[in-house]
Amino acid sequence: MRSSLEIVQQKSSDMKMYLCSLLLFGCCFTLMAQKPVIIIDPGHGGPDSGAIGSNGILEKDVVLEIAKQCLQLNRRLFGDRLEIYLTRYTDTLVSLGTRTRLAKALGADVFVSIHCNQAPNDKAQGFEIFLFHDQIDQKSTVIAANLANQLQHRLGIHLRGIKHANFQVLRDTHGYCPSLLLETGFISNAAEANYTKKKESQSAIALALLQSLIKSFQYD
Repeated sequence: MRSSLEIVQQKSSDMKMYLCSLLLFGCCFTLMAQKPVIIIDPGHGGPDSGAIGSNGILEKDVVLEIAKQCLQLNRRLFGDRLEIYLTRYTDTLVSLGTRTRLAKALGADVFVSIHCNQAPNDKAQGFEIFLFHDQIDQKSTVIAANLANQLQHRLGIHLRGIKHANFQVLRDTHGYCPSLLLETGFISNAAEANYTKKKESQSAIALALLQSLIKSFQYD
């Protein structure tokens, strides 16, 4: 028969093992539940206005508002399910190299650059998604396909295609994290410029991007 001291010591040992198990489980759960780090890059800024719409809107303002909507909607609708950072939060000019270095410094899981398109032909319309032209990683392709589906079928925006390009932000992040560049539409087209100018349209595009990202990470 064990003494009272032995029983107390055994219970103390059991409690320590239990607490260690809880701590280990908590650490594992934290690692499993880690949020994807998303870098959203609103193009242009400051003295670089980007494209100028047929109705006077500026690309730099539109894409910044879409990026800010991503932050707000992620918090309000999805409980900060994604950990989102912007490459600029105000109307400032940030170099392309600084934007991609930020993504690496923050350990980005995805880098998304947002732009508006422009063409001499004012009839040109629709959105485009660009991936790096070299070896395409599967994750970038999946995110691009999900985003194309959201914009085309849920918002009814014409799809011009998922294409490949050698843009610096894609080149610099290639091999580090999945990345894509979204051209939301042609603001040189009167109809798309007027659509893009509306706050509800900017929110809709932001929501489409968030939903495509969440879906892409859902089964990882």
